[in-house]
Amino acid sequence: MAREQWGTRAGFILAAIGSAVGLGNIWRFPYVAYENGGGAFFLPYLFALLTAGIPLLIMEFTLGHKYRGSAPLSYARLHKKAEWIGWWQVAIAFVISTYYAVIIAWAIAYTYFAFNQSWGEDTGGFLMGEYLQRIDLSGGALGEVGSLVPGVFIPLLVVWAVTLGVLFKGVKRGIEMANRIFIPLLVVMFLLIVIRAITLEGALVGLDAFFAPNWSEIMSPGVWVAAYGQIFFSLSIAFAIMITYSSYLGKKSDINNNAFITGFSNSSFELLAGIGVFAALGFMATASGVGVDEVASAGIGLAFVVFPEIINTFPGMNGFFGVLFFGSLVLAGLSSLISIVETFVAGIQDKFKLSRTKAVAFGGGLSAVISLLFATQGGLFFLDTADYFINQFGVALAGLVSVIAVSWFIRKLPELQGHANGVSDFKTGLWWKVCLSIITPIVLGYMAIQNTITNITSNYEDYPTSLVVSWGWVVAIGAIVIGFVFASFKWQKNDLDVPADSNDKGADL
Repeated sequence: MAREQWGTRAGFILAAIGSAVGLGNIWRFPYVAYENGGGAFFLPYLFALLTAGIPLLIMEFTLGHKYRGSAPLSYARLHKKAEWIGWWQVAIAFVISTYYAVIIAWAIAYTYFAFNQSWGEDTGGFLMGEYLQRIDLSGGALGEVGSLVPGVFIPLLVVWAVTLGVLFKGVKRGIEMANRIFIPLLVVMFLLIVIRAITLEGALVGLDAFFAPNWSEIMSPGVWVAAYGQIFFSLSIAFAIMITYSSYLGKKSDINNNAFITGFSNSSFELLAGIGVFAALGFMATASGVGVDEVASAGIGLAFVVFPEIINTFPGMNGFFGVLFFGSLVLAGLSSLISIVETFVAGIQDKFKLSRTKAVAFGGGLSAVISLLFATQGGLFFLDTADYFINQFGVALAGLVSVIAVSWFIRKLPELQGHANGVSDFKTGLWWKVCLSIITPIVLGYMAIQNTITNITSNYEDYPTSLVVSWGWVVAIGAIVIGFVFASFKWQKNDLDVPADSNDKGADL
């Protein structure tokens, strides 16, 4: 069966950017930059992009394009003993899809709440109490599931209906078409947010806090690790997405250029998000008579507590500003979720010869059912724990293992570089191999050691050991086990033969 292909190069690039640009660009990057030297952070950030982000993107684009398969099939064709890495990455993507969908559901609900600021004055109390109906912790109920929360369940159905509906349509008519709508709309909406935010009283105070360089921080190893971590987690690297997406490319695909476009587009949006977020935080700090440091936060707190507070005091058309902000979260989340689910849809299609319809129904349906656990009263704690561990001991560790396997053990970097250079307008040289064989393994290795020490010596967020083990360590280790289990299934005859001319049939991209 001929492999599906993108209709145009722009379609692929928009899909890759759509995957990379997610919730973390909006609610994580601005705070990470602010906490790690402000304007000075951009130096290690740019260095990390050029020495880890783009080189890894080139490697994954090349793996998918050369071996013409999902992550498991591409790794199996690279070397039969490397297949488990592909399945490990697919398992990581599966875990992320189950809770990522729930956060998008929150954003949908808050888009509706924004019309009349239904969250009231106590935005934190509203989020935890009235909306999420978080279980009462006074009785030691942390770790209990509780009942399903209707306010989360209903928009969650919408999230899965849209995601699976797009995936049922396939690569060209589904994923490509959706990103052609989502990404331009997302950029326009966030540009409107930025334009309005920088005209607010106090915006310059926020922007000064964001951009003012603290050069003394540059010498701190923690700042450089933070820069590499942000690049790594924001580019959709090491959980099978970019390998899968690039497997749908045509023969002349300019892999190197596509990686640079994707990497810099993602970083540009992060910078745009930083400007919009900190201009708004400067307004809030000025209005409240406090410093920016007292209102700055990241993650769920920034999106669903701090921003509703900002919207409450917004001068004129605050409902419209709120709809723009939470609508942006929805679009950024959906484009990423579609790419995440596509990884395991493609994986089971390749391995078990299922039709796309059956693969989407089985893989996506199973993820949707499991996501209901995170839509319960205890779901927030499960989500927080699973997210932390699958990123720190899933995505980051899988990236370390994959780059070491390819560069040190299988020793395929020269061959992959030759393939990428052969289809690209410009060629990479020694820089690419040095980055992947030396710089990236050292940084990711250091991160892995530090994370392991930290999490062995103390529980994440001081959560009970039972919660950390069952929703953290078990989830992270379970993804590795699943990798080996699925790799143990035999391929059909000739499945591991690399199609010699299969990519000649598509359009040059």
